[in-house]
Amino acid sequence: MAKYLVIVESPAKVKTIKKFLGKNYEVVASNGHVRDMPKSQLGFDVENNYEPKYITIRGKGDILAKLRKEVKKADKVYLATDPDREGEAISWHLSQALKLENKKVYRISFNEITKSAVKASLKQAREIDMNLVNAQQARRMLDRMVGYRISPLLWAKVKRGLSAGRVQSVALRIICDREDEINAFIPEEYWTLDVDLQIPGEKKPLVAKFYGDENGKRTIRSKEEMDGILAELKDADYQVLEVKKGERTKKAPLPFTTSTLQQEASKVLNFSTQKTMRLAQQLYEGVDVKGSGTVGLITYLRTDSTRISEEAQNAAAEYISATFGEEYKAVSEAKKTNSNKIQDAHEAIRPSDITRTPAKVKDSLSRDQFRLYQLIWNRFTASRMNSAKYETTSVKIGAGTYRFNVSASKVVFDGFMTVYTSDDDEKGKENVLLRSIDKDTPLVWESFDEKQHFTQPPAHYTEASLVKTLEELGIGRPSTYAPTITTILARRYVVKENKNLYVTELGEVVNDMMKEAFPSIVDDHFTANMESLLDSIEDGQVNWKTVVANFYPDLDEAVNQAEKELEKVQIQDEVTDVVCEQCGRNMVVKYGPHGKFLACPGFPDCRNTKPYLEKTGIACPLCGKEVVIKKTKKGRKYYGCENNPECEFMSWQKPAGINCEKCGSFMVEKGNKIVCSNTQCGHVIEKEKK
Repeated sequence: MAKYLVIVESPAKVKTIKKFLGKNYEVVASNGHVRDMPKSQLGFDVENNYEPKYITIRGKGDILAKLRKEVKKADKVYLATDPDREGEAISWHLSQALKLENKKVYRISFNEITKSAVKASLKQAREIDMNLVNAQQARRMLDRMVGYRISPLLWAKVKRGLSAGRVQSVALRIICDREDEINAFIPEEYWTLDVDLQIPGEKKPLVAKFYGDENGKRTIRSKEEMDGILAELKDADYQVLEVKKGERTKKAPLPFTTSTLQQEASKVLNFSTQKTMRLAQQLYEGVDVKGSGTVGLITYLRTDSTRISEEAQNAAAEYISATFGEEYKAVSEAKKTNSNKIQDAHEAIRPSDITRTPAKVKDSLSRDQFRLYQLIWNRFTASRMNSAKYETTSVKIGAGTYRFNVSASKVVFDGFMTVYTSDDDEKGKENVLLRSIDKDTPLVWESFDEKQHFTQPPAHYTEASLVKTLEELGIGRPSTYAPTITTILARRYVVKENKNLYVTELGEVVNDMMKEAFPSIVDDHFTANMESLLDSIEDGQVNWKTVVANFYPDLDEAVNQAEKELEKVQIQDEVTDVVCEQCGRNMVVKYGPHGKFLACPGFPDCRNTKPYLEKTGIACPLCGKEVVIKKTKKGRKYYGCENNPECEFMSWQKPAGINCEKCGSFMVEKGNKIVCSNTQCGHVIEKEKK
């Protein structure tokens, strides 16, 4: 009887797939990659057309030996690794390591681990796609070049084992640039004005918002301007000038891609990108569901497509009609035919079976698995449903020469919002739809509500917003977002506090060096262009060796130049006036993974160390002692008093050493301006040019 061998990546899939295929099939796992470039060297021959060198990964010898035994017994070998570049490369490496040239070898891929998908993949077996393999080889070599050539320079410069990366260095640059924007931001004052108007017969007043005057929209910039408007409105008559009724539709959301899933899971569930991917992997590979055995609950989790298979479309339409009613089912659109190879089985992330509702599988999942599955199920179901419809009312009110607006809306058909709502859908619910209002409705002034505001700086990046930015700029791919963020956090270039990402002193040092010595590596356009070249290799339009050969010489030249420059600016230990209390030597400034610290130069005889307090020469606004640069436990820089804890002074911005002439608060430096630290004051002066 014929014997077929199926090789997958993950041991978690073995049980699930074996169940689908029957006793003629043996299913084994490679546990990911089996070959890679050696860690001890660059891994390719520059002189020999950039030919890569591969060796068996340490610890994978036993797995390969087991796989070889199974191969000998098999009539056919099916390579069933993940349906992407990385998976294709693993299949190719397996075919090389297992010497499958004389065997009947087939590549199969499936977007979901279900019986129908696995069976269908066997019927659509194909050869290994070398374009995909070469795209992965090129990406791996480019990453190697950057990591292996630049990281030693960072080590030499900062005196510790740091790292650079083709995507990670750009991500760090993006976060640093945002931090600079925030630090340079000067808040601008503005005011809002609401008026409460009583309508006879109505219990609640009508709240109208200031819009402007006869000439159009107007922003109120100061208290003086506000007082002037209020004086003019004091005896004004309020009347309805215009009432517009209309309809608005809100379209159903698209199903999840890797990026949008990471963003939404971060916002709604407070999951890190890494946690989201780990849980999604578990749901994809298979979970033991009571009554059904091991089941793959979602489709493949690394995708940037929102496409849905026809089979899934039809199943969703049937489920929605039966559960919610025919009117909730989305009107089908004319679909573009896609003649791409099966490799484009990259659908959006969706449940493998829509009838397997979150409630049905809740008892079989951990709390976090359930929450993520519910998010994916709700989003996919909503994406196949009809738009929500609103009835809108817009009222324009005149008061002398000034204009006020009232906007209200009411849901008349909830559509997809039955199963899925976002924060945006919740906004605007405070406006109650007016029962009856027209041009003749009398309005009686009741009260004003004027409020002072200040414009806000750009928000600090969160993991979700960083992923969104990387995707918009075309940097990295679905598979790289989570590891990139994990790396910059692990290296302590960036710290996370209350979802926000902050640059550490170490991150600033590394970013400044990268910008100075390797401007193209940290340039987002350059990195995005490299990604599009990798896509072109995948499509068979560009030779992968050409991309590598064009990149390396410029990098090599930049590294050699930086090496010469680094020799000139070699950091010496900075001697301080702090005396080591154990041996009497003057302590020196050292660099560690968390930034600067004080150490005794008598090491190893004397191992005394202290925190390094960098002086600013500025007097503390509270007690008069010196302000020093400090760091939080996580490595974020701030300004505090050297007399802490007796003095509690603290500021995220550098104090300017002067007090505000308007309110007496201390002032801080922001770009080329000096700004009052009291946000209610808003006093700004120009920095003196040196």
